[in-house]
Amino acid sequence: MNAQPAIQETVDAALDVEGLTHSFGEKKALDDVALTIRPGDFTVLLGLNGAGKTTLYSLITRLYNNRSGAIRILGFDVRRQSPQALSKIGVVFQQPTLDLDLTVEQNLHYHAALHGISRSDAQKRLETELDRIGLSERLHDKVRELSGGQRRRVEIARSLLHHPKLLLLDEPTVGLDIGSRQGILDHVRKLCREDKLAVLWATHLIDEIDEGEQVVILDQGRVLARGDVAEVNKQAGTKTIREAFNKLVGDKAETGT
Repeated sequence: MNAQPAIQETVDAALDVEGLTHSFGEKKALDDVALTIRPGDFTVLLGLNGAGKTTLYSLITRLYNNRSGAIRILGFDVRRQSPQALSKIGVVFQQPTLDLDLTVEQNLHYHAALHGISRSDAQKRLETELDRIGLSERLHDKVRELSGGQRRRVEIARSLLHHPKLLLLDEPTVGLDIGSRQGILDHVRKLCREDKLAVLWATHLIDEIDEGEQVVILDQGRVLARGDVAEVNKQAGTKTIREAFNKLVGDKAETGT
């Protein structure tokens, strides 16, 4: 492949994955996975539990080392240019990672410090992000006093403090009520529209996909279909994304409501 351009931000793709294969011993978790996400895209990574979604995220974020294929973030190769690549990513992991005994403000300041953001700058950024998600009034509350949906919103605010270009969310609405789920989806989609943030949203819930959005169907480590909803339906020969998922994945598919 040609050398990367000197000004990496001119690269079209926020995330470019090519030929990614990963195994745990003899078990192949990912098999020749490829996908591309451009700035402003809300892309849903749809798959059942065990499909390989978390493994893919762990490779993108360098929790695991990819020995095959390539992962580029704004043109930076995650193996050869890890600091530059990882600085462009915000992550909301499946398991909550906030300190319950610290306040919202303390949690966010701690994260900002890890990114080398000054305390005064961090204060401005966290107040801005909390205002955007409607939690300004909970700034001084301990995290354990928040609902599950509020904690997730704080995690999203935290992931944006260093102004990433790519946001990865791994099953971010698991265990939340319908209202909280929809509120988080609406907020993240707004970030895509207004900030041109690229998002990879992993889920097993089909009703979290809107018409026109990008979808990657992953099953047993392989990409079965990718494209917008209409393209995936065309590939599967179906009329709805639910039918496409059920047809491609087979009897294992969960409807997800």
